[in-house]
Amino acid sequence: MQQQHYTRPRDEATERIECYILQHHLAPHAKLPGERTLCEMWDMNRTTLRTAIRRLIVEGKLYNRKGSGTFIAPPKLERTLQDTKSFTELILDSECRPRTIPLDMGSVPCSPSVAGKLGIAPGSDVFYLRRLREINGEPVGIEITYVVKQLCPNIEAFDFSNESLYNVLAHYDVFIDHGHESVNITRATEEEAEILKIAPDTPLFFLSGISYDSQGQAIELFKQVLRADKIRFSSILTQKER
Repeated sequence: MQQQHYTRPRDEATERIECYILQHHLAPHAKLPGERTLCEMWDMNRTTLRTAIRRLIVEGKLYNRKGSGTFIAPPKLERTLQDTKSFTELILDSECRPRTIPLDMGSVPCSPSVAGKLGIAPGSDVFYLRRLREINGEPVGIEITYVVKQLCPNIEAFDFSNESLYNVLAHYDVFIDHGHESVNITRATEEEAEILKIAPDTPLFFLSGISYDSQGQAIELFKQVLRADKIRFSSILTQKER
């Protein structure tokens, strides 16, 4: 007996919308037809259609403007987890416009937790840098970085609204060779939500990690919160030789 596969109405509606976008070559920010038109076209009830639209909005494929309709979202920035490129390099490679806004920076004594991860004595000076990241004028993330101050004296003199941190470190002959990071999910605090122009408690990616030079010296400890509707992650899978 041939097994029958059941497709839920919501899933079918989602597939129809995605196919419609592809078949009609709808570019980012193009407007979808109205709900009534789509329901009549596909003989679908409005509740099912709205559920599918909400799903695609959460996935970052559509966005809604109150009173104006539903529009095609621009593609998310894709970041490969194995990549050590700076934010600026990553954005430029995608042909988007990056912008960095320093929120806070300065020389501070490090906590025991930060010291342990950077391999320095508690209370040692580190350079603290907190930045807002934007893509094409939209806020996408907040990044906090601690850099071993001994490696880069007077680093505060650089303009981090125009300079990449990695380019600045290169002035001191300090180069990132490798590192490790973890990716988790968190929710936006009220302060983060205000800066990122999203609702409080919105799910965000939370990244944290340490970068090293070729000799294994810890250079930076970083933490980031990133909007899940603007960025996605991918990974390269390889099989180890046996």
